[in-house]
Amino acid sequence: MPTVSRERLAEVFVEVADTLVDDFDLVEFLRTVCTRAAELTGVAAVGLLLSDPSGRLHVMAASDEQAQMLELLQLQSRQGPCLDAFGTGTAVVNVDLRRATPRWPSFAPHATRLGYRSVHAVPLRLRSRVIGALNLFGTGPGRLHPDDVTVLQALADIATIGLLQERTLHRAETLTRQLQAALTSRVVIEQAKGALARTHDVDVDAAFALLRTYARNHHRRIDEVARAVLTHPDSIPELTRRRRDPPRRRR
Repeated sequence: MPTVSRERLAEVFVEVADTLVDDFDLVEFLRTVCTRAAELTGVAAVGLLLSDPSGRLHVMAASDEQAQMLELLQLQSRQGPCLDAFGTGTAVVNVDLRRATPRWPSFAPHATRLGYRSVHAVPLRLRSRVIGALNLFGTGPGRLHPDDVTVLQALADIATIGLLQERTLHRAETLTRQLQAALTSRVVIEQAKGALARTHDVDVDAAFALLRTYARNHHRRIDEVARAVLTHPDSIPELTRRRRDPPRRRR
């Protein structure tokens, strides 16, 4: 690993950990992780795979086109160091690509033809949870010392924590928006019930039944119909206009 001062190492870790910002950009963040991993290890190229909520891996960042192509090859062939690191939750280090064909028959020869000789991969993990993997390609033997692997894994772990906390925050914000929308819809529905109750001279339960029946028959959401009752009643006259009482039959 290239000589990196403690100050620079601390700066890198703080940079990668800082995801709780208003203008957080996931793609830029993952590219920064790749850039810093290359800086700390001196490798020629870095790629990063990240899983979606269903556990499917996607190429999310790469330092260059060749690295991206190799990441895609791993996904297509279902073999390679990134997939091993993701599947086992442990690092794959110091692999000589010229001797790795039995292990990765599609990936290793292709990477060698592109000029790479060594490869390493570390999982993006938090305890037992693995959300992706970081792949490093070297053009030389590029053996990593155990201490270097520890630093690299720490970088990946910090990135994972940052991603998970951003996901948690995003889910919390989404839930808050959904809750606020639900509360707003509830108010609109209550107001529409009152308006229909006055129009048809019925109680609020009967008014809600009218509202719900109309929404179901027209395949519309109740809150959508309720807003129309309040803001554009003429757009749904069959619901908002009072029905005339049927004429009484003469005896």
